[in-house]
Amino acid sequence: MNSNKLNINTLVDEAKFTPFHWGVLIWCLMIIIFDGYDLVIYGVVLPILMQEWALSSVQAGLLASTALFGMMFGAMSFGTLSDKLGRKKTIMICITIFSGFTFLGAFATTPTEFGILRFLAGLGIGGVMPNVVALMTEYAPKRIRSTLVAIMFSGYAIGGMASALLGAWLVPTYGWEIMFYLASIPLFTLPLIWKFLPESLMFLTKKGETEQTRIIVQKIAPEQIITPQTKFVLNEATIGDEAPLRALFQQGRTVSTLMFWAAFFMCLLMVYALGSWLPKLMIQAGYSLGASLMFLFALNIGGMVGAIGGGVLSDRFHLKPVLTIMFVVGAIALILLGFNSPQAVLYTLIAIAGAATIGSQILLYTFVAQFYPTAVRSTGMGWASGIGRIGAIVGPVLTGALLTFELPHQMNFLIIAIPGVIAALAIFMVNLKASVEGTQKTEPNPEKDTLIKTVAQ
Repeated sequence: MNSNKLNINTLVDEAKFTPFHWGVLIWCLMIIIFDGYDLVIYGVVLPILMQEWALSSVQAGLLASTALFGMMFGAMSFGTLSDKLGRKKTIMICITIFSGFTFLGAFATTPTEFGILRFLAGLGIGGVMPNVVALMTEYAPKRIRSTLVAIMFSGYAIGGMASALLGAWLVPTYGWEIMFYLASIPLFTLPLIWKFLPESLMFLTKKGETEQTRIIVQKIAPEQIITPQTKFVLNEATIGDEAPLRALFQQGRTVSTLMFWAAFFMCLLMVYALGSWLPKLMIQAGYSLGASLMFLFALNIGGMVGAIGGGVLSDRFHLKPVLTIMFVVGAIALILLGFNSPQAVLYTLIAIAGAATIGSQILLYTFVAQFYPTAVRSTGMGWASGIGRIGAIVGPVLTGALLTFELPHQMNFLIIAIPGVIAALAIFMVNLKASVEGTQKTEPNPEKDTLIKTVAQ
């Protein structure tokens, strides 16, 4: 037995939360804030663009979908690339793409030019998400992993709110272009990101980058004794995972991979259906425009609370039962929205719906990140996210078509709730034995007793 072996997975899982972890969290949060700003920016300038370019609502909707298509392809392609190139480099490439092409959007003179630039920006917006989640997951101590990823993901809401507030403040004076000029700010942070954002420790270990691994290990666990003879190892089986996309369907993962895809599709269908049409649905139910917009605010607040609260619960119990229950409760809340209730009850139901859609979307990323081994983690998240983006594109279109049938108010919400039930069933069918933890528990590891233990929790 070799007592000089240090297991990286065990070290990260059992580590105390150090200033190094704070640094990873803050940088990942900042990147997600940038990403959220660029995603929401189109909605801020949409009314002005429709007037300036004489766009119909259909044309405006198609223009909005260009970024979503870009996000779909970006999530799939950059998720896979990251497992080969590394998290840090891929994140920086994505930032360059979404920030650069969003900035160039200020110089677009026709809807066609603007649509092409939004598609290209969408590649980076969609690509950065699975990689930032993977990086945060791979550094977060196990006991607070879901909570940290949920906190990091709240940056999307912060970026979206910043985009809206800056738009209301600056656009009337400086024109819609100012929003796209500001989108260039992330480009100036790239040198800092290169210096301070660490590469995935699991990726470095897998690639044999011993010196870089040694430096990061000392930051995570300063008390850990490391000698020149110390060998860094991973406890994840990587045989058969050399081809990341094919590996999603190997080692008993096929059903779970398909179920994740189904859950992402259904969840994002609900997120974008409600985000696009909730005010219209509530106006049809007899509420004023002002009240309907407040309902949309409650939906997003519920999403933030649901993500962080769900993360805390998931760290105590497990993501699978928490997500299953959240989707079921969300479906029930959506059904109840179809009935007349006191306003306080309506706000509560909408907040619950937000927690079960926006919040669950964030927790789904966390679940996928913890399910797959390091070698295929970003690929797994990228493809699940990419399939989910199809739901994001389909959701608003289907809901718009639904409203043309002029069905009873209760029926509209009942139909929107159905994807929540399907998502709950999909998560319920995920096979935890095929996950990283399940594999480690069921497969003997002869080196386990020789691992050097890190700082106690």
